[in-house]
Amino acid sequence: MSGHSKWATIRRKKEITDSRRGQMFTKLAREITTAAKEGGASVDTNFRLRLAVQKARIESMPSENIDRAIARGAGASAEGSNYEEITYEGYGPVGSAIIIQALTDNRNRTVGEIRAAMSRSGGNLGENGSVIWMFKSQGMIAVEPEKYSVDEIELAAIEAGADDVQSDEEDNVIVYVPLAGLRATTESLNAAGFKVTSSERTMTPTTTMELDANDTAKVMRLVEKLEELDDVQQVYTNLEFTEAAMAGLE
Repeated sequence: MSGHSKWATIRRKKEITDSRRGQMFTKLAREITTAAKEGGASVDTNFRLRLAVQKARIESMPSENIDRAIARGAGASAEGSNYEEITYEGYGPVGSAIIIQALTDNRNRTVGEIRAAMSRSGGNLGENGSVIWMFKSQGMIAVEPEKYSVDEIELAAIEAGADDVQSDEEDNVIVYVPLAGLRATTESLNAAGFKVTSSERTMTPTTTMELDANDTAKVMRLVEKLEELDDVQQVYTNLEFTEAAMAGLE
């Protein structure tokens, strides 16, 4: 299971404070606004918007916040929207590879904040193409087993076009698919009656590295600092988590 997925599992177990929830809502609203601007305000025809709204509802984001974000993206709100999607690459402590995806209305602010977070944690920003070759873009779908066995979900996912199927620490099933097949596989699993809890784009490392618990903690402290920046939507690393490192992080 990828480092990003394992880290997400650990983060879900942590207490979500009011400030962290507010920050989460800000990031979700930006994604909803960008999706609506890109493909329109209908969740029936705009798959990216549908995924963003689904994620917001899972995180208990108020409906009025969702509606305002859609209105901004669709141009129905005077507030408007001017978010730009940017991907940054760099190195964390002990040479770990870091991919940072941001949504911003101010490039200079965003790169300054990211550069500062990286340098304070023993990392540095790299040139375009410096580490992205170690990752591949994929779709990632999370399915709660409920009344189905992991084997049943795995079989259905493979028949629907999955490249790989894994289980996380809570026995949820994580399905990896080619990015172009994310919508079709998600809809196929939903139609088959499985409970899809998330469906999103991800960056999966093809070249990984294992570190001891201490160095893993250093890298993930940087990841956490980056994730706390308002403009940052996702952070990916090429760490391969060992059992000892996982225990230390939890």
